[in-house]
Amino acid sequence: MIKVGLTGGYASGKSFVAEEFERLGCHLIYADRLGHEVLRPAAEAYAPVVKAFGQGILDESGAIDRKKLGNLVFGSAELLAQLTAIVHPAVFRLEEQLLSKYECVDPKGIVVVEAAILIETGRYRLFDKLVVVVCDRETQIARALKRDHLTREEVLARLEKQLPPEKKLEYADYVVDTSGAKADTAGQVKAIYNRLRELAENEVK
Repeated sequence: MIKVGLTGGYASGKSFVAEEFERLGCHLIYADRLGHEVLRPAAEAYAPVVKAFGQGILDESGAIDRKKLGNLVFGSAELLAQLTAIVHPAVFRLEEQLLSKYECVDPKGIVVVEAAILIETGRYRLFDKLVVVVCDRETQIARALKRDHLTREEVLARLEKQLPPEKKLEYADYVVDTSGAKADTAGQVKAIYNRLRELAENEVK
């Protein structure tokens, strides 16, 4: 099985690229969705997060309100680090469970893990190949404005907090540039998939 990391900056087009890989037959794991899973009641990170941040982050049903939690921690580097220290290990364990499952059921398969901060956390080292998604800055800003209904200043502030695209590219085995039409992006993904397919077929004799 070939394990592939998929990453890129804010509003760079990662989700579309991930969907194309899945459409071509790859197993897909979204790290952000795992982050949601581990915060569900009775899941691994639920009790530690409630203990750390209090009952005020819960909604009427007793579930963690991610918006309330976000408002609490994202203004404080210390609180954000505290949350990350709880959530990330739980996400990584769930990710490893899924990778093991896919390896058992599909030893010649390709598993793609989509995550925004694979490089920043050092997780990229665990993958056989790393795909980095990029686009030109104005396209990135326009997508963020349309999708998240933020001001230009808010979008720029988010971009400034991220690892610059040129730094991410230093780690890339493959690059997908989503600046153009979706058909062009899909063609780039198909070419990468074909190479990965060859690797996966040759890995298991």
